[in-house]
Amino acid sequence: MKKYVLVLLLFWVQLSQAAVNVSIGAGITDENVKSKMEHTMSSFLSEVNAAQECNRAINFTGMGISQDVQGSISMLWENCPFNCTDEEIVENCIQTGTGYQIRNIPLMMCPTDDNFDEDDYQEAVFTFNKRGNLVSFYIAIAKNQYLKILKSNQDVTDLRRRQLILDFVERFRTAYNQRDIQFLNQIFSDDALIITGKVVKQQTRDGIKLPDKVEFFKRSKHEYIANLKAQFNKVKYIRVTFDDVKVSASPEPGIYGVTVKQGYTTGSAKGSYHDDGIVFMVWNFKNEDNPEIFVRTWQPLEVDGKTIAGGGEVFRLSDFDF
Repeated sequence: MKKYVLVLLLFWVQLSQAAVNVSIGAGITDENVKSKMEHTMSSFLSEVNAAQECNRAINFTGMGISQDVQGSISMLWENCPFNCTDEEIVENCIQTGTGYQIRNIPLMMCPTDDNFDEDDYQEAVFTFNKRGNLVSFYIAIAKNQYLKILKSNQDVTDLRRRQLILDFVERFRTAYNQRDIQFLNQIFSDDALIITGKVVKQQTRDGIKLPDKVEFFKRSKHEYIANLKAQFNKVKYIRVTFDDVKVSASPEPGIYGVTVKQGYTTGSAKGSYHDDGIVFMVWNFKNEDNPEIFVRTWQPLEVDGKTIAGGGEVFRLSDFDF
């Protein structure tokens, strides 16, 4: 009898530790939709804690989450599990053009290997449609960067448009970590210009180290997506980080330039690979429901120990004719 009580007590302790309650503060007036969103987030984060504790897949039963969103979250989970250490979360709701968003959800990443080069602490974003159905879950960029861009009025003055740009940039980054080739294929324009690069190490000649060179390659969307598919199938994990996000507006309405410092890490049976670079993208937001990337370029962060960030070598909107 004592053993039975002890087992029940241990089960209750584990359950209470895993339970997370999410409450929405201001920002939404429809109580039914609000309650539905709170239930989804609370159930999901509680189940995430239980799954991480037991080293198993997430069980989405009873959450009302669509198969597409389940698949997207599962890909992120396979890449790196996570948990939520906060038992009580209260966040305001942000209204978007298509529904609602809850940000600043605290997560602790729980990598299954020793090659995790990001901060263990990350923040997530829940996005819902107007009926309160979860449509996406992704890892946010740093909060200070997000707020800085939203408050900036130097280049992009429309708050709603800036918010939309950042949302898609966050989803774009998470899509690599999820290996979501369908989203990446959809987000690139069919005639997108994609420029990749690599640093070519020069040999020493007559005792003098020649300066390294950067070689650039122009890829079509088809070539780029095919290469991504091959890499996604080959590596054990892939992790992409975005820092120093900058947004600028083109004189052409609906066209925006986004520059990020990208960290790119992969791991396989043969070992791990990492590089840091500057990624510049041209986004077309003329159709806000289906934005597209016209241009994506990559440049190394450093060449011969010199940082190119902030220099004239970095691609920008003025380099392209629209």
